[in-house]
Amino acid sequence: MSFQSLGFLVFLAAGVWVCRLLEGFRLRRSSASAGSAAENALPLTLFSLFFYWQGCGGLPDLLPIGADLLVTWSAVRYLQSGREHRKPVFALAAGWQIAVLLLYKYAAFFTGGRVAIASSPLGLSFFTFQQLWLLKEVYGGGFTLERGLGSGYVLYSLFFPTVVSGPILKPQNFFPQLRQKPSRMEAGDFAAGLYALSLGMAKKVLLADPLGTVVSNGWGLGNSLTAPAAWVVILGYTLQLYLDFSGYCDIASGCARLLGFRLPINFDAPYRALSVGEFWKRWHITLTAFLRECVYIPLGGSRRGTVRTYINILTVYLISGLWHGAGWTFLVWGGLHGLAQVAERLWDSRRERVPRALRWCWTFLFVNLAWVFFQAPSLPAAGMLLRSAVCGGPGLPLEALAAGALDSEATALRTLLPFAAKAVPGLVLAALFTIGLAVSLRRQSAARQMENFRPSPGKAAACGILLAWSVLSFSSAATFIYSNF
Repeated sequence: MSFQSLGFLVFLAAGVWVCRLLEGFRLRRSSASAGSAAENALPLTLFSLFFYWQGCGGLPDLLPIGADLLVTWSAVRYLQSGREHRKPVFALAAGWQIAVLLLYKYAAFFTGGRVAIASSPLGLSFFTFQQLWLLKEVYGGGFTLERGLGSGYVLYSLFFPTVVSGPILKPQNFFPQLRQKPSRMEAGDFAAGLYALSLGMAKKVLLADPLGTVVSNGWGLGNSLTAPAAWVVILGYTLQLYLDFSGYCDIASGCARLLGFRLPINFDAPYRALSVGEFWKRWHITLTAFLRECVYIPLGGSRRGTVRTYINILTVYLISGLWHGAGWTFLVWGGLHGLAQVAERLWDSRRERVPRALRWCWTFLFVNLAWVFFQAPSLPAAGMLLRSAVCGGPGLPLEALAAGALDSEATALRTLLPFAAKAVPGLVLAALFTIGLAVSLRRQSAARQMENFRPSPGKAAACGILLAWSVLSFSSAATFIYSNF
């Protein structure tokens, strides 16, 4: 069940109505007590199970997830029992999770295509990292899963706003919310949720998807790609990826707020970063936190000397690249980010002397070029695009690049402005890139604005227009990019 569909909006409305209605019953029954966590989690758990079942390809995709849930739950109960052999149990449970992920996502890569599984369970990469985080926190004593939280554990694992593409939830950020006393939904909460939902939909449907069409058109030009067109493809994918993934996270945060939950902020204006290290503090923040706490620090972090620190940094970013996809292009992308952070550490004392504008230009250019490997189907294809950006001929094939992007809007422009029909492709591209850049470089994300959101008639009207426009464009909406990972 895709977020950008009428079916999902109906499902969300039903989930919010039922869960809030049941909370109202509990509130009237006992206004002074918080109610059990099971009571708070069960209705939403059932909705999340239904959502996951709808998104799976059938029983073969459900079985490994069911087995993973059983393994993690059993391991958590054992680790909290105080019995001996905690370390082997933790290692076996974590090894199981990693083995399932490797089997489904990387068997073809590691066997040269001799062993391959056609499809993997929905959101397996995000699900696996979340299970590993729970195991690590329980084993290390940083978190204790209370008795009676069986349904809460399933909800944590399959919470429908986050199960497909995150954010990755640390257990301490989620489970305490199940213990909160039921309360009536405040108007500000409802408005903030709809605000994030509307902006996320607009980012995805009205900006990311049309930019994706432009990028696909550019790749379709192949070796005839001119230098300006190659840069349109490179920048277009940079904007598309951010708007697509941050749009998903905005929708997830909005849905969670409507249901009474607060999700961690996953994006904080990453394209405003002045270094690659800062970029990763702002981009996919929950993944960065997971890799730092569950990989970098256990490897020794920066406590074992300079050389070991650099090796740990490279290891973390190679793992990050491989987590995103089973291919050499992802490993190169991860390796580039790791090497860039090593270079920044070596140059750290002198970097602050460089003007902020130059640091921003270098960082943004590096991120753009690294995304080429993230998107390209192969290393030769990435090389072809980069060669075209440097050595390609002049000219910008506007019609070829804009074909199919914002088709309905372009048709309306041609009808309203028949005398300027030839200028429509250029207008479409200019609008997409100008608005896309403006939104991507905003100082505050929608999720951060939700923290102190103040509703107003103007905001309500703008959100209503954006949501209606997005719904009318659902028929041409593509899947979220990160749902492939």
